[in-house]
Amino acid sequence: MATMKVDVIGGGLAGSECACQLADRGVSVRLHEMRPNVESPAHHTDHLAELVCSNSFKSTRPDSAAGLLKHELRSMGSVLLSCAERAAVPAGGALAVDRDRFSAFVEQEVASRPGIEVLREEVREIPDGHVVIAAGPLCSPALSQAVMDLVGGEALSFFDAAAPIVDATTLDYNVLFRQSRYEDAGLGDYLNAPLSKEEYEAFIDALTGAERVVLKDFERKDLFQACQPAEEVARTGRDAIRFGAMKPVGLIDPRTGRRPWAAVQLRSENAEGTAYNLVGFQTNLTFAEQRRVFRMIPGLENAEFFRYGVMHRNTFVDAPHVLDRTFAVPGTTVRLAGQITGTEGYMEAVASGLLAALNTYADLVGAPAVELPRTGALGSLVAYATDPQTESYQPMHVNFGIVPPLEDGKRRSKRDRYAAYAARAEADLAAYIATRPDLFEGTPRA
Repeated sequence: MATMKVDVIGGGLAGSECACQLADRGVSVRLHEMRPNVESPAHHTDHLAELVCSNSFKSTRPDSAAGLLKHELRSMGSVLLSCAERAAVPAGGALAVDRDRFSAFVEQEVASRPGIEVLREEVREIPDGHVVIAAGPLCSPALSQAVMDLVGGEALSFFDAAAPIVDATTLDYNVLFRQSRYEDAGLGDYLNAPLSKEEYEAFIDALTGAERVVLKDFERKDLFQACQPAEEVARTGRDAIRFGAMKPVGLIDPRTGRRPWAAVQLRSENAEGTAYNLVGFQTNLTFAEQRRVFRMIPGLENAEFFRYGVMHRNTFVDAPHVLDRTFAVPGTTVRLAGQITGTEGYMEAVASGLLAALNTYADLVGAPAVELPRTGALGSLVAYATDPQTESYQPMHVNFGIVPPLEDGKRRSKRDRYAAYAARAEADLAAYIATRPDLFEGTPRA
């Protein structure tokens, strides 16, 4: 057989996973990454698989859609999920990682595969042959235009945001207390900043009145719902954020022995606990206003910022109408993966990269395309993102709202229903994997 070659454009989560999976199947890969030669509006380093927003990969609960996706990735031999688990930091029932260690592990995995050549260059035109474009929603203007010319469809966009990160040594631990919701104080994985009613109302007034970078009043359709700026949430109602990111439920302030009126949670950014992320406080405020407003949070009066929150525009294609069910551009040997397809989320990007590798490899060897069960987290997301009946396509995380309903007709509680979804999905995926030894035999799996 002639040497199989694939160009993978983009060294983020999807591209790195794709490159590793292809190399493990004997494919020669050229992995193109434009950084550091060309910077993006959101990245801070030139590392592969840099996490630009939160450091959380979401829930590990087996009866959650995010937890189910991790099970599916583990079953299919995901390289980056293994990297994330090795780089994990305490985060209660979620998988959060030390960003630098995670990127380092990914770079080690890529470097350990002689079949991968990393090219630090901007790709301005789509190469000939088999190509996976995993350049993310912040790909360079030239490549973005090349993609739009290729798919011949409409480029869609939404605004995304990231939360600030503060220096742990500048926090006031006489005020902050350690506790995860519903767990004993002192044992949890989060720091909590308690606010009284008066402190909360003053904070909301400052938050909603602060100067913004992108000067517009956003409509909900402009914003990715999972990453709305905190000030936009606060504008929807005075108590809106108190029932969201600042909900005090399950927390007890040890200074008073009572639940605070509201609370801000901080999650560790690294294994050493030297930096903390303000959970749920993605923001569009100017850097000066972030210093002023976020230092109003009790315990953060003298906080120093390692990184300020940022907001940027993300672009994605109208996948249901311009891509086939494998995210390939019909009639070409070009396939898209990651957030540029509108599959939103870190683990979703990893999953789309793995799926792109499997389908590209299938193309190369003349095997049938991958048809993951519609009952699974990834299978249902792919079905949603490639359904031509979709009229107004918007980015989507995995969730149980897009899986087929259970067929037994039983009435169940929400938790029991989700557990049943997960059990069905796990069984269906195991059965499918058993039918495709051409794709999965020999790859490490759970």
